[in-house]
Amino acid sequence: MLGAAAVTPFARSERGWPAPDPAGGFRIRTITAGTTLHGPATPEALQPALAFLKAAKRAAVDAGYEVQTLRIATHPFLQGVDSRARADALSALQALDRVVVAEGVLLSIGPVLSPDGGDTEFGAWATELVTTTKNVSFSVQVASPERSASPAGVTAAGDAMVAIARHTPGGIGNFRFAAAANVPAGTPFFPVAYHRGSDAVALGLESPPLLSAAFAGANTLAEAKQRLATSLESRLAPVERLIRTAARRDERAYLGIDVSPAPGKDASIGGAIELLTGVPFGAASTLAGCAAITDVLKSVRLKTCGYSGLMLPVLEDPVLAQRASEGRFTVRDLLLYSTVCGTGLDVVPLPGDVAADQLAALVADVAALSTKLRKPLSARLFPVPGRRVGEVARFSDPYLTDCTVMKLE
Repeated sequence: MLGAAAVTPFARSERGWPAPDPAGGFRIRTITAGTTLHGPATPEALQPALAFLKAAKRAAVDAGYEVQTLRIATHPFLQGVDSRARADALSALQALDRVVVAEGVLLSIGPVLSPDGGDTEFGAWATELVTTTKNVSFSVQVASPERSASPAGVTAAGDAMVAIARHTPGGIGNFRFAAAANVPAGTPFFPVAYHRGSDAVALGLESPPLLSAAFAGANTLAEAKQRLATSLESRLAPVERLIRTAARRDERAYLGIDVSPAPGKDASIGGAIELLTGVPFGAASTLAGCAAITDVLKSVRLKTCGYSGLMLPVLEDPVLAQRASEGRFTVRDLLLYSTVCGTGLDVVPLPGDVAADQLAALVADVAALSTKLRKPLSARLFPVPGRRVGEVARFSDPYLTDCTVMKLE
């Protein structure tokens, strides 16, 4: 539709895109409950959120929706504490982790350092947290509306990413850590999620098949955008009503739906974008396609929250991973797409010998874009130990796909 090659949307069906359409065209990737913990509290403090999540999932499943994960985001109770207090909190965090693991729930404690909180010990602490827990996510704030970019946060993020990569198999620990730039409270997606205020709930979706269905039946870009908007509003309104009702019953604030179409191994956003543009992801018109989708996501008549933009997580999407392996786009291209998308740099495979200051420089670019454009962005970078540029990084994790390691610049 957009590309000069002028292929029809249906010309790609023989390559396996789009992915199978789940019921309703989307899955609920996460129901995320926001709760306030006053410090690293006892595990019992999570029980109200856990009970609500079980009830909300039951209501969603009874209504015919697939719920992939349940998550809890807490108040960032470690943000601004000194290194000793942070170290003392590890045992409590491990206890919280044991509770959520037993319940099959994920937990995010939000940003850990204050915006000016430079700390040479942070990388070691981050590594210990990742290696002694299974379901705990966290972040570092590298830009905020009050302070713009945070050089100390940028440096700490680079240090932590390198340290975590060196001490976890395949660097997988960085799946639970990110640098967050202007990410608001109430974002349901991990690892940047955190909470402020009264108890709340937000939704995140896996919805690329819904996009693919809208694009496959369109003959023009305008028609594709209109079909997508109509589809999103009609398909998501019932689940919005359902979770609103559950929130009201539990006296929780309903924050909305992050309409970012998070991909999965059988639900490719890269494939959906290719249906719209008619060219392989990374070719000319990819930027225009990303912008068109983002326009629709930002205009839907639903209560939205979080990023509510286009996600391009390389290692979570088989089409993006394949196009990266074919050399069709670079890290710099991903930064360019971030100007019109919603997430930033997400699960990008990088060489294992990358230096912390190199990662910090890339994070600084994300922070600068976020500050300039006044939009939430994040960087979840994946140095892969033992792998060089052009070599294949292989993962046993069910959420990650194999991909060629990308050049940093």
